[in-house]
Amino acid sequence: MPSSALLDKAAKSKYMDLETFGITQAMYIWIDGSGESLRCKTRSLEKEPKDISDLPVWNFDGSSTGQAEGSNSDCFLKPCAMFNDPFRGAPNKLVLCEVLSYKMEAVETNHRQTCAGVMNQVKEDHPWFGMEQEYTLLDVDGHPFGWPKQGFPGPQGPYYCAVGTGNVYGREVVEAHYKACIYAGITISGTNAEVMPAQWEFQVGPCEGIKMGDHLWMARFLLHRVCEDFGVVASFDPKPMNGDWNGAGCHCNYSTEKMRLPGGFDEINNAVEKLSKRHNYHIQAYDPQGGKDNMRRLTGLHETSSIYDFSSGVANRQASIRIPRHVGEEKCGYLEDRRPSSNCDPYTVTEVIARTTILNEEGDVVLKLNC
Repeated sequence: MPSSALLDKAAKSKYMDLETFGITQAMYIWIDGSGESLRCKTRSLEKEPKDISDLPVWNFDGSSTGQAEGSNSDCFLKPCAMFNDPFRGAPNKLVLCEVLSYKMEAVETNHRQTCAGVMNQVKEDHPWFGMEQEYTLLDVDGHPFGWPKQGFPGPQGPYYCAVGTGNVYGREVVEAHYKACIYAGITISGTNAEVMPAQWEFQVGPCEGIKMGDHLWMARFLLHRVCEDFGVVASFDPKPMNGDWNGAGCHCNYSTEKMRLPGGFDEINNAVEKLSKRHNYHIQAYDPQGGKDNMRRLTGLHETSSIYDFSSGVANRQASIRIPRHVGEEKCGYLEDRRPSSNCDPYTVTEVIARTTILNEEGDVVLKLNC
């Protein structure tokens, strides 16, 4: 696998400083047919776009991204969120797009459209989300970054929120990504080293409604781009290493306005009760493979609940739903759904939470995890 770290960064920098004479470069970014990976391409605009309405619809070859047949391959990119470009600098933009078919309908992996519809229905409830994105840094050979090539580091224990050589693997990537997110305008709220060495987490939120999905997908894109510059790989695999190592999730913190107000604890408990009755429905929505990816992670070990059982509790990190201790004491705040996998689609996660807890949709499904 080629590594961009082998390329001369100094050679690139002199070109990046060239005058562009009023041209704005807009990088269009979209989710491909896997539902997990991102694609991008850039176009020139004669003036800096000030609003999403200033950006034209564009097209691409959907047969090369698993989103169309070769005989009718044109798909369309509809701009839906715009961010500052931390790699090219001002006035250049990053543009998150929905993918539409030749009929101008949402393709199968475009979950933003239905999510936006639900968020519009529940806007009076002001749903806030904050997602904790865990990921693992890998070397270009697929082995966790910094791990011995023919073995393993010491057992878990000293790596969580760690400091110091031998305890921390890849902080340079984390710091660069954090600054890139701030510059882009993403609502990033923190970061920390995780339990497994070379595993990290960043938090995005609180974001209201559809912005949660927009901001998390763009933060993921920025992470991949930063990793290009450092010659490493960011993996969102929910269980990148077998054995006695933690998996990776994307815990979703959630509240409505009523939950956040004094006395909102009853609203939180009501939401937990509703979630308990649709456990399988949510598991199916919480990873791109209908629960099969999460099955490797949600074992009841390594700070997880069992994928087959619903549970909840105050300050319990082995529960499906955790109520933070301070929320239990203050009797208002939010809940944490710990079930979403690290490779989940945040549009789907936030949509189903709103459907179950605000729109009061009912009915569960039968999981088919061993098929």
